[in-house]
Amino acid sequence: MEWNDLIKLWNHASIKVLDIRHHKMKLGEKLHAYRLPASGFLYTSRGSAKVSLDGQQHEAERFHMLHGGKGMCLDIILTEAEFEYYLIFYKAVISLSCRQEILSLAERLSPFQLQYGFAPQYPVSLFHTVKAMAEEWQAAQPLERLHVNALFYQFVYEAFRQLQDQGIHTTKPELAAQALRYIHEHYKEPITLDQLAQTLNYSAKNLSKVFKKETGYSLIDYVIQVRINNAKELLARTDATIQEIAESVGYSDRLYFTRVFKKYAGISPGSYKEASRRGADRLYRSSRSSIVPSKLRRYNVYRHDNHYQYKGENNLPMYKGLKLSMAATLLFCFALFMSACSTGALNANSTTVETQAAAKGESAPSTTAGTQAQTRVIATVKGDIEIPAKAERIVVDLYLGSFIALNVKPIGTPELNLKNPYFAEALAGVENIGEYESVSLEKVVDLQPDLIVTGNAEAYEQYSKIAPTIVVPFGELKNAHEELAFFGKVLGKESEAKAWLADYDKRIAAAKEKVEQAIPSETTFSVMQDWGGNTGVFGDNFGRGGQAVYQALGLKAPVEVSEQLMKEQIVEVSGEKLADFAGDYIVLTSDALTLADLKADPIWKMIDAVKNDRVYIWSKDRSWYFDPIATLSQTEELAAWLTGEKQEQSSAS
Repeated sequence: MEWNDLIKLWNHASIKVLDIRHHKMKLGEKLHAYRLPASGFLYTSRGSAKVSLDGQQHEAERFHMLHGGKGMCLDIILTEAEFEYYLIFYKAVISLSCRQEILSLAERLSPFQLQYGFAPQYPVSLFHTVKAMAEEWQAAQPLERLHVNALFYQFVYEAFRQLQDQGIHTTKPELAAQALRYIHEHYKEPITLDQLAQTLNYSAKNLSKVFKKETGYSLIDYVIQVRINNAKELLARTDATIQEIAESVGYSDRLYFTRVFKKYAGISPGSYKEASRRGADRLYRSSRSSIVPSKLRRYNVYRHDNHYQYKGENNLPMYKGLKLSMAATLLFCFALFMSACSTGALNANSTTVETQAAAKGESAPSTTAGTQAQTRVIATVKGDIEIPAKAERIVVDLYLGSFIALNVKPIGTPELNLKNPYFAEALAGVENIGEYESVSLEKVVDLQPDLIVTGNAEAYEQYSKIAPTIVVPFGELKNAHEELAFFGKVLGKESEAKAWLADYDKRIAAAKEKVEQAIPSETTFSVMQDWGGNTGVFGDNFGRGGQAVYQALGLKAPVEVSEQLMKEQIVEVSGEKLADFAGDYIVLTSDALTLADLKADPIWKMIDAVKNDRVYIWSKDRSWYFDPIATLSQTEELAAWLTGEKQEQSSAS
């Protein structure tokens, strides 16, 4: 690039000095990965150091000048006892009213992002100008600030004159390399295309185009892969929980993390962890995506959400890391022995009634040849399962709400169920069998259950060695009616299930009628969760009130995004896209935000629902659950808000 082109662009730019900083460093101190907040000059005045700007090395001895663009990373390592330098940050804008020739030249050269550096032939004159600027800047008065800008032009003139005389070349920054470094250093933080483009001082369109061309992948796909690869590392090599790992790689919502992990890794986090703990290093090595080249490894920095799985999955990210101690192994052997003894006495031939009932997915009584104990045969995804007709010691995870509705109290359930505010009182005395990701098989064995009910098909092999196990993968039972009806048959409580559902339907209908009278039919609703940076938007089968809003009350999502929401069930939305997913009313899960916070936020305050006080904010412990009992309570709660019966709830939350 010719210096005349660069000078031409500087002549057409409006320049303003933003900050001047003077630093003295001692041996042993270092500056690492300092990202320039604006374009600027570094001028060294004493000592020597190795100075790196976006990986390009400079030997700064005594006087040295270096220019870099916004977003570049600065590293300084001293090679002498002391090192003194100045940082001069500025903002430059080329007016859109300039000739097209100038605008095109500016877009092509990005003059204020260029990197160049040299040892001045006449350093003292530059030093005096820099020193004067720093002293005037400290005065912080309008006249002195005006003088600083005048001195800055003098500094730039002298620098360019010496650069031309010495024939120094400029270096155009590698935009993709800058973006890659930023991603690897900040992957656990919210990263969007617009935010990164602003950080690197490029247009989002240009950044997206260059990044795709250089890497072959979109920026967001690359960010996800970096996060997933770091999650794999933690899953394979630490005892961190899935929630802890999700948060450490940038996902506050464990459920969303599980979904993304399975999409990109082809396996759930729990299953990946279990496989790696079995010594399956081949899985770990082979599943690392080629999207993150090994040459970029130098950038790597290793810095409890909903237990339900999303619609359409055949398993849950729970119980995948189940491991047996020696004691548990012995107990399993004993269980198998007892199981063999009991099944050996069973009649090999089922009755005609049993066979017909099983074919219909229903239960029917049967008897064993030896003990005459009644059993039921239930058709499941694992085939026909024979269970006690009157099971008394039941361990259950996903479908606990239906059991409580039918007045059946389990003997054991995962920890998160015990915190369910909608029926926590009914669980007094129920044993905690651990977290969903790490259930204690030893505890389950100790409880000596006669029936286990789970939503996790992958846990069947281990559970079935302890007791008869019914697997109902999430999504197989579509609503409260199917769920209560099925478990009514399993438990021999068909009449109780019908009675409970009749009351459920009556209360849901009453709530729906009240809402229909208060809210126009064309009104749209959004179900969201605050994720700290981005926002999760939910469909009708993933909690956060989705079942209550879309299924029970029959309300509608914004037309433009409705199909996507109901298909994907969770969509992660950045700030710039938030308005596209916002309905006339918003049901928002957050433990930190209030309506006042939203009105003060530059993005949220522009949304009509926020402007009109049509946002209902509730905490995670109330919105996470979507069993029949929770859905009923949430439906009535939201109906009361929409009809004005609980207007204070929104502001109080």
